[in-house]
Amino acid sequence: PRPHPAFRVRPLTCTETRRGDQQVVHSLGDGAVHVSAARHDATFGFSAVFDAGASQEAVFEGSGMRQLVELAMDGFSCTVFAFGQTGSGKTYTLMGPLAQSEVQPASPAVLGLMQRSFTCLLEQSRSRGSDLALSASYLEIYNEQVRDLLSPGPPCALPLRWSKTRGFYVENQLSVEFESLEAIVSLLLQVPPPTGSQRRRTSAHALNRHSSRSHTLLTVHIHSRAVRAHPAPGAGWGLRASSGPSKQGTLCFVDLAGSERVKETGSSGELSVEANSINRSLLALGHCISLLAKPRGKRTHIPYRDSKLTRLLARSLGGSGITLMVACISPSSRCLSETLSTLHYASRARRVTTRP
Repeated sequence: PRPHPAFRVRPLTCTETRRGDQQVVHSLGDGAVHVSAARHDATFGFSAVFDAGASQEAVFEGSGMRQLVELAMDGFSCTVFAFGQTGSGKTYTLMGPLAQSEVQPASPAVLGLMQRSFTCLLEQSRSRGSDLALSASYLEIYNEQVRDLLSPGPPCALPLRWSKTRGFYVENQLSVEFESLEAIVSLLLQVPPPTGSQRRRTSAHALNRHSSRSHTLLTVHIHSRAVRAHPAPGAGWGLRASSGPSKQGTLCFVDLAGSERVKETGSSGELSVEANSINRSLLALGHCISLLAKPRGKRTHIPYRDSKLTRLLARSLGGSGITLMVACISPSSRCLSETLSTLHYASRARRVTTRP
Protein backbone atom coordinates (compact mmCIF):
# COMPACT_ATOMS: atom_id res chain seq x y z
CA PRO A 1 0.00 0.00 0.00
CA ARG A 2 0.87 3.65 -0.33
CA PRO A 3 0.87 6.40 2.31
CA HIS A 4 -2.47 8.19 2.13
CA PRO A 5 -1.78 11.93 2.35
CA ALA A 6 -4.63 13.87 3.90
CA PHE A 7 -4.60 17.64 3.55
CA ARG A 8 -5.81 20.20 6.11
CA VAL A 9 -6.21 23.91 5.43
CA ARG A 10 -6.45 25.98 8.58
CA PRO A 11 -8.48 29.23 8.77
CA LEU A 12 -6.84 32.61 8.26
CA THR A 13 -5.69 33.98 11.62
CA CYS A 14 -6.78 37.37 12.98
CA THR A 15 -3.29 38.73 12.29
CA GLU A 16 -3.41 37.56 8.67
CA THR A 17 -6.89 39.04 8.18
CA ARG A 18 -5.91 42.41 9.73
CA ARG A 19 -2.90 42.85 7.46
CA GLY A 20 -5.00 42.06 4.40
CA ASP A 21 -3.69 38.62 3.41
CA GLN A 22 -5.68 36.96 0.64
CA GLN A 23 -6.88 33.36 0.76
CA VAL A 24 -5.12 31.58 -2.11
CA VAL A 25 -5.95 27.94 -1.27
CA HIS A 26 -9.42 26.50 -1.85
CA SER A 27 -10.89 23.03 -1.48
CA LEU A 28 -12.74 21.85 -4.61
CA GLY A 29 -14.20 18.71 -3.05
CA ASP A 30 -13.41 15.07 -3.91
CA GLY A 31 -9.87 15.41 -2.57
CA ALA A 32 -8.85 18.33 -4.80
CA VAL A 33 -7.00 21.48 -3.69
CA HIS A 34 -6.71 24.55 -5.90
CA VAL A 35 -4.03 27.23 -5.50
CA SER A 36 -4.89 30.51 -7.19
CA ALA A 37 -2.46 33.44 -7.00
CA ALA A 38 -0.38 35.68 -9.24
CA ARG A 39 1.69 33.44 -11.57
CA HIS A 40 0.40 30.34 -9.74
CA ASP A 41 -2.68 28.39 -10.76
CA ALA A 42 -2.54 24.69 -9.96
CA THR A 43 -4.74 21.85 -8.71
CA PHE A 44 -3.54 18.95 -6.54
CA GLY A 45 -5.33 15.71 -5.65
CA PHE A 46 -5.20 13.86 -2.33
CA SER A 47 -6.98 11.06 -0.48
CA ALA A 48 -8.87 13.57 1.66
CA VAL A 49 -8.97 17.35 1.97
CA PHE A 50 -10.27 19.22 5.03
CA ASP A 51 -11.01 22.91 4.72
CA ALA A 52 -11.07 25.55 7.45
CA GLY A 53 -14.52 24.49 8.67
CA ALA A 54 -13.64 20.81 9.21
CA SER A 55 -13.93 19.57 12.81
CA GLN A 56 -11.35 17.47 14.63
CA GLU A 57 -13.77 14.53 14.47
CA ALA A 58 -14.15 14.94 10.70
CA VAL A 59 -10.37 14.81 10.29
CA PHE A 60 -10.15 11.66 12.42
CA GLU A 61 -12.89 9.83 10.52
CA GLY A 62 -12.11 11.13 7.04
CA SER A 63 -8.32 10.68 7.09
CA GLY A 64 -8.43 6.93 7.70
CA MET A 65 -7.06 7.23 11.25
CA ARG A 66 -9.66 4.81 12.63
CA GLN A 67 -8.55 2.14 10.14
CA LEU A 68 -4.94 2.75 11.17
CA VAL A 69 -5.82 2.04 14.82
CA GLU A 70 -7.57 -1.20 13.82
CA LEU A 71 -4.54 -2.29 11.78
CA ALA A 72 -2.24 -1.60 14.74
CA MET A 73 -4.43 -3.88 16.86
CA ASP A 74 -4.10 -6.53 14.14
CA GLY A 75 -0.32 -6.51 14.61
CA PHE A 76 0.84 -3.99 12.01
CA SER A 77 3.35 -1.19 12.46
CA CYS A 78 1.38 2.03 11.82
CA THR A 79 2.55 5.64 11.70
CA VAL A 80 0.83 9.00 11.31
CA PHE A 81 2.92 12.12 10.84
CA ALA A 82 1.96 15.77 10.50
CA PHE A 83 3.97 17.94 8.12
CA GLY A 84 3.84 21.60 7.15
CA GLN A 85 5.07 25.13 7.70
CA THR A 86 5.44 26.46 11.23
CA GLY A 87 2.06 27.70 12.49
CA SER A 88 0.04 25.60 10.04
CA GLY A 89 -1.76 23.56 12.70
CA LYS A 90 0.25 20.32 12.96
CA THR A 91 0.35 20.07 16.76
CA TYR A 92 -3.30 21.13 17.02
CA THR A 93 -4.30 18.40 14.55
CA LEU A 94 -2.40 15.73 16.47
CA MET A 95 -2.92 16.85 20.09
CA GLY A 96 -5.54 19.61 20.20
CA PRO A 97 -5.05 22.96 22.02
CA LEU A 98 -1.72 23.61 23.73
CA ALA A 99 -3.35 24.94 26.90
CA GLN A 100 -4.96 21.66 27.99
CA SER A 101 -3.79 19.85 31.13
CA GLU A 102 -5.11 17.49 33.79
CA VAL A 103 -6.47 20.52 35.66
CA GLN A 104 -7.98 22.17 32.58
CA PRO A 105 -8.85 19.41 30.08
CA ALA A 106 -9.80 20.41 26.56
CA SER A 107 -13.35 20.19 25.28
CA PRO A 108 -14.02 16.78 23.67
CA ALA A 109 -14.81 18.54 20.37
CA VAL A 110 -11.24 19.84 19.95
CA LEU A 111 -9.28 16.73 20.96
CA GLY A 112 -6.70 15.74 18.36
CA LEU A 113 -5.95 12.54 16.45
CA MET A 114 -3.85 11.24 19.31
CA GLN A 115 -6.52 11.28 22.02
CA ARG A 116 -9.21 10.11 19.60
CA SER A 117 -7.02 7.18 18.61
CA PHE A 118 -6.63 6.19 22.26
CA THR A 119 -10.41 6.24 22.70
CA CYS A 120 -10.85 4.21 19.50
CA LEU A 121 -8.27 1.70 20.73
CA LEU A 122 -10.23 1.19 23.92
CA GLU A 123 -13.53 0.81 22.03
CA GLN A 124 -12.02 -1.73 19.64
CA SER A 125 -10.58 -3.69 22.54
CA ARG A 126 -14.01 -3.98 24.16
CA SER A 127 -15.88 -4.81 20.96
CA ARG A 128 -13.37 -7.45 19.89
CA GLY A 129 -13.06 -8.99 23.32
CA SER A 130 -9.32 -8.41 23.44
CA ASP A 131 -6.97 -8.24 26.39
CA LEU A 132 -4.54 -5.35 25.81
CA ALA A 133 -1.08 -4.81 27.25
CA LEU A 134 0.07 -1.27 26.49
CA SER A 135 3.40 0.51 26.73
CA ALA A 136 4.65 3.77 25.27
CA SER A 137 7.85 5.65 24.52
CA TYR A 138 8.13 9.37 23.77
CA LEU A 139 11.16 10.91 22.06
CA GLU A 140 12.16 14.25 20.59
CA ILE A 141 14.86 15.10 18.07
CA TYR A 142 16.29 18.50 18.97
CA ASN A 143 19.31 19.85 17.09
CA GLU A 144 20.05 16.32 15.83
CA GLN A 145 20.05 14.90 19.36
CA VAL A 146 17.56 12.21 20.39
CA ARG A 147 16.14 12.85 23.85
CA ASP A 148 13.70 10.92 26.03
CA LEU A 149 10.63 12.95 27.09
CA LEU A 150 9.46 10.38 29.64
CA SER A 151 12.63 9.83 31.69
CA PRO A 152 12.97 11.86 34.91
CA GLY A 153 15.66 14.48 35.32
CA PRO A 154 17.17 16.80 32.71
CA PRO A 155 16.96 15.43 29.17
CA CYS A 156 20.15 13.85 27.87
CA ALA A 157 21.13 12.67 24.39
CA LEU A 158 20.59 8.97 23.64
CA PRO A 159 22.58 6.99 21.06
CA LEU A 160 20.89 5.81 17.87
CA ARG A 161 21.89 2.26 16.86
CA TRP A 162 21.22 -0.14 14.00
CA SER A 163 20.84 -3.92 13.94
CA LYS A 164 19.75 -6.41 11.28
CA THR A 165 16.74 -7.54 13.31
CA ARG A 166 15.51 -4.19 14.69
CA GLY A 167 16.73 -1.71 12.11
CA PHE A 168 17.41 1.74 13.60
CA TYR A 169 16.55 2.02 17.29
CA VAL A 170 17.25 4.29 20.26
CA GLU A 171 19.39 2.73 22.95
CA ASN A 172 18.30 3.05 26.59
CA GLN A 173 15.00 4.77 25.82
CA LEU A 174 12.37 4.45 28.54
CA SER A 175 9.25 2.45 27.72
CA VAL A 176 6.44 2.88 30.24
CA GLU A 177 3.72 0.28 30.74
CA PHE A 178 0.14 1.47 31.20
CA GLU A 179 -2.91 -0.17 32.66
CA SER A 180 -5.29 2.18 30.86
CA LEU A 181 -5.35 4.55 27.91
CA GLU A 182 -6.31 7.37 30.24
CA ALA A 183 -2.93 6.95 31.93
CA ILE A 184 -1.14 7.62 28.64
CA VAL A 185 -3.03 10.89 28.13
CA SER A 186 -2.37 11.82 31.77
CA LEU A 187 1.37 11.40 31.34
CA LEU A 188 1.47 13.29 28.04
CA LEU A 189 -0.29 16.31 29.55
CA GLN A 190 1.19 16.10 33.04
CA VAL A 191 1.96 19.36 34.82
CA PRO A 192 5.00 19.78 37.18
CA PRO A 193 7.19 17.84 37.38
CA PRO A 194 7.07 18.17 33.59
CA THR A 195 7.10 15.10 31.40
CA GLY A 196 5.84 14.32 27.92
CA SER A 197 4.69 17.23 25.77
CA GLN A 198 5.36 19.76 28.57
CA ARG A 199 9.11 19.14 28.13
CA ARG A 200 9.15 19.64 24.37
CA ARG A 201 11.22 22.57 23.13
CA THR A 202 9.08 25.47 21.90
CA SER A 203 9.88 29.13 21.21
CA ALA A 204 8.19 32.28 19.98
CA HIS A 205 9.14 34.12 16.78
CA ALA A 206 7.56 36.32 14.13
CA LEU A 207 5.55 33.52 12.51
CA ASN A 208 4.40 31.52 15.54
CA ARG A 209 4.15 32.27 19.26
CA HIS A 210 4.42 28.57 20.16
CA SER A 211 6.72 27.18 17.49
CA SER A 212 7.81 23.57 18.02
CA ARG A 213 11.60 23.45 17.85
CA SER A 214 11.91 19.67 17.77
CA HIS A 215 10.41 16.62 16.09
CA THR A 216 8.57 14.29 18.48
CA LEU A 217 7.72 10.60 18.17
CA LEU A 218 5.19 9.00 20.51
CA THR A 219 5.03 5.23 19.99
CA VAL A 220 2.32 3.11 21.60
CA HIS A 221 3.12 -0.62 21.66
CA ILE A 222 -0.02 -2.78 21.56
CA HIS A 223 0.12 -6.40 22.68
CA SER A 224 -3.34 -7.95 22.28
CA ARG A 225 -4.74 -11.39 23.02
CA ALA A 226 -8.22 -12.68 22.22
CA VAL A 227 -10.44 -13.22 25.26
CA ARG A 228 -12.98 -16.04 25.03
CA ALA A 229 -15.43 -17.76 27.30
CA HIS A 230 -13.99 -20.91 28.91
CA PRO A 231 -15.43 -23.11 31.65
CA ALA A 232 -13.69 -22.35 34.92
CA PRO A 233 -13.62 -25.22 37.47
CA GLY A 234 -16.22 -24.67 40.15
CA ALA A 235 -17.15 -21.24 38.85
CA GLY A 236 -19.19 -21.89 35.71
CA TRP A 237 -18.39 -19.96 32.54
CA GLY A 238 -16.21 -16.88 32.64
CA LEU A 239 -13.95 -14.76 30.47
CA ARG A 240 -10.36 -15.89 30.44
CA ALA A 241 -7.48 -15.07 28.11
CA SER A 242 -7.25 -17.46 25.20
CA SER A 243 -4.09 -19.48 24.77
CA GLY A 244 -4.08 -18.62 21.05
CA PRO A 245 -1.41 -16.49 19.35
CA SER A 246 -1.06 -12.88 20.41
CA LYS A 247 -0.56 -9.85 18.16
CA GLN A 248 1.97 -7.09 18.65
CA GLY A 249 1.47 -3.84 16.77
CA THR A 250 2.63 -0.26 17.13
CA LEU A 251 0.96 3.10 16.62
CA CYS A 252 3.43 5.97 16.20
CA PHE A 253 2.50 9.67 16.18
CA VAL A 254 5.12 11.96 14.64
CA ASP A 255 4.78 15.71 15.10
CA LEU A 256 7.37 17.31 12.83
CA ALA A 257 8.77 20.74 13.63
CA GLY A 258 7.59 23.31 11.12
CA SER A 259 9.59 24.25 8.06
CA GLU A 260 10.39 27.97 8.04
CA ARG A 261 12.45 30.67 6.37
CA VAL A 262 14.85 32.08 8.93
CA LYS A 263 14.66 35.59 7.43
CA GLU A 264 10.87 35.74 7.86
CA THR A 265 10.91 34.48 11.45
CA GLY A 266 13.39 37.12 12.59
CA SER A 267 15.34 34.37 14.35
CA SER A 268 18.92 34.85 15.47
CA GLY A 269 21.41 33.12 17.74
CA GLU A 270 20.11 29.86 19.20
CA LEU A 271 16.77 30.16 17.36
CA SER A 272 18.60 30.43 14.05
CA VAL A 273 20.65 27.32 14.84
CA GLU A 274 17.44 25.44 15.71
CA ALA A 275 15.74 26.55 12.48
CA ASN A 276 18.68 25.46 10.33
CA SER A 277 18.75 22.07 12.07
CA ILE A 278 15.00 21.63 11.50
CA ASN A 279 15.26 22.57 7.83
CA ARG A 280 18.20 20.21 7.23
CA SER A 281 16.35 17.24 8.69
CA LEU A 282 13.17 18.06 6.70
CA LEU A 283 15.28 18.37 3.55
CA ALA A 284 16.74 14.91 4.24
CA LEU A 285 13.19 13.58 4.75
CA GLY A 286 12.06 15.11 1.45
CA HIS A 287 15.06 13.63 -0.36
CA CYS A 288 14.25 10.14 0.96
CA ILE A 289 10.59 10.50 -0.06
CA SER A 290 11.58 11.65 -3.56
CA LEU A 291 13.79 8.59 -4.07
CA LEU A 292 11.20 6.22 -2.58
CA ALA A 293 8.58 7.61 -4.98
CA LYS A 294 10.54 6.29 -7.96
CA PRO A 295 9.71 2.81 -9.36
CA ARG A 296 11.57 0.08 -7.48
CA GLY A 297 13.70 -0.78 -10.51
CA LYS A 298 14.96 2.81 -10.84
CA ARG A 299 15.71 3.53 -7.18
CA THR A 300 19.20 4.35 -6.01
CA HIS A 301 20.44 4.09 -2.43
CA ILE A 302 17.95 5.65 0.04
CA PRO A 303 20.01 7.92 2.34
CA TYR A 304 18.21 7.25 5.62
CA ARG A 305 21.44 7.93 7.52
CA ASP A 306 21.47 11.60 6.48
CA SER A 307 19.52 12.59 9.62
CA LYS A 308 18.26 11.16 12.90
CA LEU A 309 14.68 11.79 11.74
CA THR A 310 14.97 9.72 8.56
CA ARG A 311 16.67 6.89 10.46
CA LEU A 312 13.80 6.67 12.93
CA LEU A 313 11.20 6.89 10.13
CA ALA A 314 12.95 4.42 7.81
CA ARG A 315 10.50 1.56 8.35
CA SER A 316 7.48 3.85 8.27
CA LEU A 317 8.43 5.48 4.97
CA GLY A 318 9.50 2.66 2.71
CA GLY A 319 9.65 -0.50 4.76
CA SER A 320 7.19 -2.77 6.51
CA GLY A 321 4.80 -0.20 7.96
CA ILE A 322 1.52 1.52 7.06
CA THR A 323 1.73 5.31 7.06
CA LEU A 324 -0.70 8.23 7.05
CA MET A 325 0.63 11.69 6.24
CA VAL A 326 -1.38 14.73 7.32
CA ALA A 327 -0.12 17.81 5.46
CA CYS A 328 -1.15 21.10 7.10
CA ILE A 329 -1.06 24.50 5.36
CA SER A 330 -2.01 28.12 5.81
CA PRO A 331 -4.28 29.55 3.07
CA SER A 332 -2.60 32.97 3.33
CA SER A 333 -1.05 34.59 0.24
CA ARG A 334 1.96 35.47 2.39
CA CYS A 335 2.68 31.75 2.93
CA LEU A 336 2.30 30.80 -0.74
CA SER A 337 5.89 29.59 -1.22
CA GLU A 338 5.79 27.26 1.80
CA THR A 339 2.28 26.10 0.86
CA LEU A 340 3.39 25.06 -2.63
CA SER A 341 6.41 23.29 -1.12
CA THR A 342 4.13 21.30 1.22
CA LEU A 343 1.77 20.43 -1.65
CA HIS A 344 4.62 19.08 -3.79
CA TYR A 345 6.04 17.24 -0.76
CA ALA A 346 2.76 15.43 -0.12
CA SER A 347 2.25 14.71 -3.83
CA ARG A 348 5.57 12.85 -3.92
CA ALA A 349 4.64 10.91 -0.79
CA ARG A 350 1.55 9.53 -2.58
CA ARG A 351 3.80 7.54 -4.91
CA VAL A 352 5.72 5.70 -2.18
CA THR A 353 4.81 2.01 -1.71
CA THR A 354 5.44 -0.17 1.34
CA ARG A 355 5.12 -3.89 2.11
CA PRO A 356 3.53 -4.25 5.55
